[in-house]
Amino acid sequence: MAPTMGAFLVVEAKKSREEEEIRLRKRNVELERELRKSQEREEEMRKELQRAWERLRIAEEAEERLCSQLGELEAESVHQAREYNARVLSLMDQISRTHLPQSSTSSSPALFQY
Repeated sequence: MAPTMGAFLVVEAKKSREEEEIRLRKRNVELERELRKSQEREEEMRKELQRAWERLRIAEEAEERLCSQLGELEAESVHQAREYNARVLSLMDQISRTHLPQSSTSSSPALFQY
């Protein structure tokens, strides 16, 4: 009876090892599948990050161009305001020179009073 019992234990041990091996192989396949998915997600995130960096670079370049254009427009508006102010002062001077002699010699009221 001992040899049969021993053979049974050997067969059971072998069967148990085979089952463990099968279980480990299945687990290995699952882990490899999860690893591939993780690597795919990582690669997609890298691509998304690269696209975001590119959009950021483009936005920064656009901001620099807009700031430059804004500076040019501000300078131009200051120049135009100065020209406008000078023109207004010149016209006021012309008006005052043309109306001063008339107001002292004529009895009609001045057109412009300040």
